[in-house]
Amino acid sequence: MKTTLRPQLGQTLNLTPQLLQSIRLLQLTAQQLELELLQALEQNPMLERDEGEDVGETDTDAHDATAADSALDAGAWDELPEPAFLSGSGSGTPDGELDATARIAAGESTDPRMRLLERLALHWAPADLRLAAWWLDRCSDLGLLEEPRQALLAEGAQALGVDAGELEVIRQRLLHGEWPGMCAETAAECLLAQLARRPDTPPVLLARRIVAEALDALASGNVTALAARLGEDPARVAAAIAEIRALRPTPVDDAATPAAEHIIPDLVATFVGSEWRVALNDRALPRVRIAAHCERALASAPGDTSALRGLLDEARWLLRGIGMRNDTLLRTGHVLVRRQRGFLERGAEALAPLTLNEVAEEIGMHESTVSRVTSGKYIQTPRGVLELKQFFAVRLEGAEVSGNAVRAMVKRLIESEPPDAPLADETIAVLLARNGVRVARRTVAKYRDQLAIGPARSRMRAPSGGAPAEASR
Repeated sequence: MKTTLRPQLGQTLNLTPQLLQSIRLLQLTAQQLELELLQALEQNPMLERDEGEDVGETDTDAHDATAADSALDAGAWDELPEPAFLSGSGSGTPDGELDATARIAAGESTDPRMRLLERLALHWAPADLRLAAWWLDRCSDLGLLEEPRQALLAEGAQALGVDAGELEVIRQRLLHGEWPGMCAETAAECLLAQLARRPDTPPVLLARRIVAEALDALASGNVTALAARLGEDPARVAAAIAEIRALRPTPVDDAATPAAEHIIPDLVATFVGSEWRVALNDRALPRVRIAAHCERALASAPGDTSALRGLLDEARWLLRGIGMRNDTLLRTGHVLVRRQRGFLERGAEALAPLTLNEVAEEIGMHESTVSRVTSGKYIQTPRGVLELKQFFAVRLEGAEVSGNAVRAMVKRLIESEPPDAPLADETIAVLLARNGVRVARRTVAKYRDQLAIGPARSRMRAPSGGAPAEASR
């Protein structure tokens, strides 16, 4: 084996502490940033509150002026690296990645199916991952299949151009994978997948038999009758039932209702004249600056002042990071409001398809940067306080509208249907097609399920009034 030396030129991006701090500030919500600034004021004597002006909404022009003032206060920001890491160009990492910060987690999706796909992407082949995504798209929010397995196998084999057996293998891998029971056809199959991971102890073996043969009897809660049906001792049956009760009824737990908390909007959108304006909301954040008297005293101080100069550098890094965060947030807000003007003026049915990548290209930054700056951020609009993530919508396949817009259309049609003649899913699909939105009946059923609205037969009620008998999820 011969060892050789070969010169190679390349550009790399080192994630310095300053850059890491800027990335962290980018992800902070308004409440978190407020705590960060209050803590910095307590710990760093080089910082002081800026009480010179009334705080409020900072629009684009005022924001530019504030950024210029902050640059004068910070003084030596030019000694820090430029924020090229926020851009999608110029990093040139050896592995071909446009943005080194894309390797830093940007937070998990609120959709459990997306979180599972992100985990599977670490060790599944791309071809298998494509089939897994197809199966997960046919699952409800709780992880169970929305249609019979055989019908989905036939549909998937035709749509994906693969053998039905190969498609079933992927489903079995999901069923017995990281989230046992995922893509199960029935609750019994979900429970059996979870029991399959348990040791083969007598209670577990009997629990498998109960789920497979007598799940209907188990629901009655009569242990004696269940034991007689299975020909087992009631004590053993009780132990097996305890194993079953320790399982989850669905692969994905119901999303916990978040505790009520006070939301501070990061941006404010107002309609002035004939255009929309976006401004930063500075009302809840303390304004900080570098204490000029401390900086002057430090410049002429005798002796070793390295510790104080370190605090001064930290203050400058903090102000620069906040400035870049606010600038990125404001630019992103401008794009979102401009692209989703119809949504703000007419409602959810006018929500246009919009992706993180489209916004990133428009503001000249990386997609991961847009993801971080919009996570947990809110904007105050005439329609209320909205999360920035609500402005993004996936384009419905074969249509020029977003899935969220179609879901809003489905909700409007159901709300306006005759009480004694509720619309079936097929009818709703036909009505949407007349408006140029062609979706399958299965898609209508999926959106109806997401809205917690029962099928047509459960919505039937007398025309004189009465509450609809909606099926609870």
